[in-house]
Amino acid sequence: MLKVPEHQVAGHQVRDGKLGPLVDDTGRFYKPLQSDERGSKEVAFYTSFSSNSRIPDNIRKFFPVFHGTQLLEVSGGSGLHPHLVLQDVVSGLVNPSVMDIKIGTRTWYPEASEEYIQKCIKKDRETTTVPLGFRISGWQIHHESSGYQKPDKRTVKGLNKEDVRLVLRKFVSSDLDPLDCSLASVVYGGSAGILAQLLELKSWFEDQTMFHFYSCSILMLYEKQLPVEKKTFRSQVKLVDFAHIVEGKGVIDHNFLGGLCSLIKFISEILTCPCPDEYAGKACLQDIETNWHDS
Repeated sequence: MLKVPEHQVAGHQVRDGKLGPLVDDTGRFYKPLQSDERGSKEVAFYTSFSSNSRIPDNIRKFFPVFHGTQLLEVSGGSGLHPHLVLQDVVSGLVNPSVMDIKIGTRTWYPEASEEYIQKCIKKDRETTTVPLGFRISGWQIHHESSGYQKPDKRTVKGLNKEDVRLVLRKFVSSDLDPLDCSLASVVYGGSAGILAQLLELKSWFEDQTMFHFYSCSILMLYEKQLPVEKKTFRSQVKLVDFAHIVEGKGVIDHNFLGGLCSLIKFISEILTCPCPDEYAGKACLQDIETNWHDS
């Protein structure tokens, strides 16, 4: 049975007759294809990537598994619509904390229309995309005492550099103290933590010249309370959203690589100095949380 994703934190959502992704109980994620060239570009990327023998096995784990395309009935009785069928990256997790981060100082691709380019430039300048090389598009944090906390869109769009630093700290903090970073060493740190995975991706992007990843996002996810049968704490990094991929033509993707390096720097700083100025940090976080809601 298809249903709306419970843990989606950014992107288009099924609402008021609008198309959005769906999931099933078998671990598959159904993403509606955009009707313009972006839809065909994303299918072409997944098809090419999944069969490309030059992609190292250790890099494939960062991309959702591609299961082809499928026509699905959409809401509102408007008929069948083609969907990408992908791995549901949060399937099997009970209470995941998730963050969506759009990478790169430039989110528009060279072949885009002038109208689309100007729209992207405006948003890139109004957010942290230009100054930081990435912007946080959404997140949810699970707390044992209060359930999920998610920000509204206005809060996310208004994040500045210091807000980004605080949100990245909040993401790995306990229920008791919103900025104690008590989970940083196990979520961000360690040989299998998020930082190690980002560094593994960075090593590939320093060499790969096959693709340029415009407007692509990194998902960071983990679970505080694991099912009984799972005995190890597991953090995951996934790349998603490939409707704006273009051929690399032998040139390194400096746009994505630069943004990735910037994110790595922010997370490394948290591991090096997990406790910021306590008074200032908590005051800023309180302002951000004004527009959060519990669910």
